[in-house]
Amino acid sequence: MGYDPFMSSVSQGLQSSQYNPYAEEHNPLAGAGASYYGAQNTYSTPSQPLQYHLYYPLAPIRDTLQPYQRAVFDLFLPESLREDLQKKAEAARQVLASQPGVQSPSLQHYHSLVPLDIKLKNTPGIFGLPTWVWKATSRKNGNVYCLRRVEGFRLTNEDAIKAVNSWKKISHPNIVTTVEAFTTRDFNDSSLIFVHSYHPLSKTLAEHHFPVTTNRFSRPGPVPEKVLWSYLVQLSSALRVIHKAKLAARCIDISKVILTDKNRIRLSACSIFDVINFDAHRRVEELQQEDFFNLGKLVLSIGTNTSPRNMQDLRTLLEQLGRNYSEELKERVAWLLSAPQQQYMTADQLIRDLALHVDDVFVSSSNAYDEAVNHLGRELENGRLVRLLAKLGTINERPEFDGDPNWSETEHRYMLKLFRDYVFHQVDTQGNPVLDLGHIISCLNKLDAGTEEKIYLTSRDHQSTFLVTYRELKKQVQSAFGDLQKGNTKQQQQTSRGF
Repeated sequence: MGYDPFMSSVSQGLQSSQYNPYAEEHNPLAGAGASYYGAQNTYSTPSQPLQYHLYYPLAPIRDTLQPYQRAVFDLFLPESLREDLQKKAEAARQVLASQPGVQSPSLQHYHSLVPLDIKLKNTPGIFGLPTWVWKATSRKNGNVYCLRRVEGFRLTNEDAIKAVNSWKKISHPNIVTTVEAFTTRDFNDSSLIFVHSYHPLSKTLAEHHFPVTTNRFSRPGPVPEKVLWSYLVQLSSALRVIHKAKLAARCIDISKVILTDKNRIRLSACSIFDVINFDAHRRVEELQQEDFFNLGKLVLSIGTNTSPRNMQDLRTLLEQLGRNYSEELKERVAWLLSAPQQQYMTADQLIRDLALHVDDVFVSSSNAYDEAVNHLGRELENGRLVRLLAKLGTINERPEFDGDPNWSETEHRYMLKLFRDYVFHQVDTQGNPVLDLGHIISCLNKLDAGTEEKIYLTSRDHQSTFLVTYRELKKQVQSAFGDLQKGNTKQQQQTSRGF
C-alpha cells in the first residue's frame, strides 16, 4: 500500500512498529505490540536486507583494478600485519622447555615464568639494585603480565608497598599499567616483585637506538626529527597525567621507556622508586622538576646518539643537537634541562608549547586508527561465517544417525547437503574442480542474511532438483541444528552455546 497523505489522521490511531531487519517474518502487524521498536509516523523506506551481512568496502576502492582482478588478500588482513600479530601472540604463549627434575618456578598465582632479560649477569641500574624481568601467566584470569623483580630489597615499612595503589589508578596509552606489587622469598632472598601489563616483542629505546653490534665501523644514522618530537609529545602527555595525580615518574630513562609499535612508546617501571625510596621523604614538586630534566636528557641522548653514561658536558651536546636539528627542538630541550633551576615549570605549560607537534602526532594516530579500522573491516564477517560453517558441518552426513528414520537425509537436511555441494564441490564442463573463494563467501553471506535470491540445487545423479531461496535454506539450517541441540545431553548443551 502506498503512502496516502489524506490518511494521516487515521494512521495516528494505529500503533505501528519500525521495520526490524532481524525478523524472519516482515509482517507489519507482527511486531505492532513490541515495545522495543518505537512507533513512527513518517514514511519508511522499503524493506532491505542488512548491508553488513555482505562484504562492504570500508576503504576507497582502487579504480585501476577491474572486478575480476580483485585479489583474495583484499578480503583479509595484510600479511605483514598478520605476521606481526602472530609473532606477538607466539611471544605471549612462549614457555620454557621442561627439563627432568626441574620444576618451573611460580610466584603466588603467577606461573610459567619466562625471562625477558637477554643478559646473563645483571648489574645495578637506575634503581641501585639488580632487577630481572619475567613474563608470567596469572591463574586468576589467564592473562599474561610482566613481572619485574628487585633483587635483595628488604621491606622495612609496610606502608611503602601501599604506594602502588596510587599508580593502579593511572590509565594512559603511553604508560604501562601497574597491576600490583608484593614481596617474596622464592628466590632464596628478600625480593620485591612489581607486576605490570605485558606488551609482547617490545624493546627499550636503549635497545632500539643503541643496539649492541660487533662491527665497530657501523654507526646508526641520525633519528628523524619527527620521531624526536613524537617521543617528546608522548612522554609529555604521560607526565601530565602523572603530575596531575600528585605523583612523579622518576624513571624517564632510555632503559625504562619501551617501544611497543612504530614510534609508539610507553613509560614502564613506574611506582618502583616510590616503594624502594619511600623513606626518603622528598617533595613531589622537586621530583616532578627532575622528570622534566630527565625528559630533556633522554631526547638529547637519542638526538646526539650519545649514551647517558657519556653525557657529562650537556652544553656541548646541545650545540651538536642544534647543528643536526631545528633551533626549535634545541630550545625546547634546553628549556627542559633548565628545569631544576625553575620553580614553576608544569606539564600543562609543556603541552601548550608543543601544540603544533601534538597536532602532528594526532594526525598520525588518526591515520593509524583509520588503517586499523579498515583492516578490521576485512575480518568483520569471518567469525560469523565460521559459526555458520560449524553449523553446516555438524548437520551434514552424521554417521551416528545412519538408518535413523528421525534423522534421514530427506527434505531440508537433503537440501542442505545439496547446498554444500553447490558451494564447495562445483566442477566445470571438463569435470575439474572450481576453486572460487568469491563464490563461497558470497553464498555463505547470502545464507546467513536469508535473502530472497533463488538458487538451483541438483543431486549428484541429476535425479533430484530443487529451486529454493536462501531464506528457506536459513530456516532449514536453524531447524536442523535445533534438532541436534534437543538430542544433546545437558553437558553437551552447555558446550553448544557458542553457536
